[in-house]
Amino acid sequence: MIIAVDGPTASGKGTIARRLGEYFGLPVLDTGLLYRAVGYQTQLNHGDADNAADALAACDFPDDLLDDPALRFESTGSLASRVSIHPAVRAALFQRQVDFANQPGGAILDGRDIGTVIAPHADAKLFVTASAEERARRRQAEMLGRGVDVGYEVVLADIHARDTRDTGRADAPLLRANDAMLLDTSAMDITAAVAAAIAFVEERVRRPS
Repeated sequence: MIIAVDGPTASGKGTIARRLGEYFGLPVLDTGLLYRAVGYQTQLNHGDADNAADALAACDFPDDLLDDPALRFESTGSLASRVSIHPAVRAALFQRQVDFANQPGGAILDGRDIGTVIAPHADAKLFVTASAEERARRRQAEMLGRGVDVGYEVVLADIHARDTRDTGRADAPLLRANDAMLLDTSAMDITAAVAAAIAFVEERVRRPS
């Protein structure tokens, strides 16, 4: 069984994907982490994330970089959004994601284009979203919890900037697949959101289209 979980930043899709993995006993890939690694490696290379050649060179990052805590920094998230607009970068990471999705037994992938590009044949697809204001509130709370002092307006502006880049890029933009369940978590806690996701997947598997 392949489950695709797409959505914008701070929508809760990562947590939902991990909980689905625990519930269904499937491996989970946070595809955004791959782009964070490319963005961070670009910085380590003293390159420019907005330069396609610099970003492509950073796709050859060492595997152990995926375990670096720096990938979770807010600044790295912004770098990831910038490098992801380059078609060459997306092409370089494409096969790694496809291979993970098609492994024996199935898998869960969360990202921006899983249901539309990486695994359009997924058995169940979710598009997890929330209002920009709610996503900014969650992201600010998360950052404050890590000891990062940042204002709400700054986080909201970054959310809007990432949304613009993710939905506006020419190659594999953030887009809800036609057969994906829309799960708006704006007024949901994580328990309710996960329960809704599990119910949808179970129903989808029982009654495939």
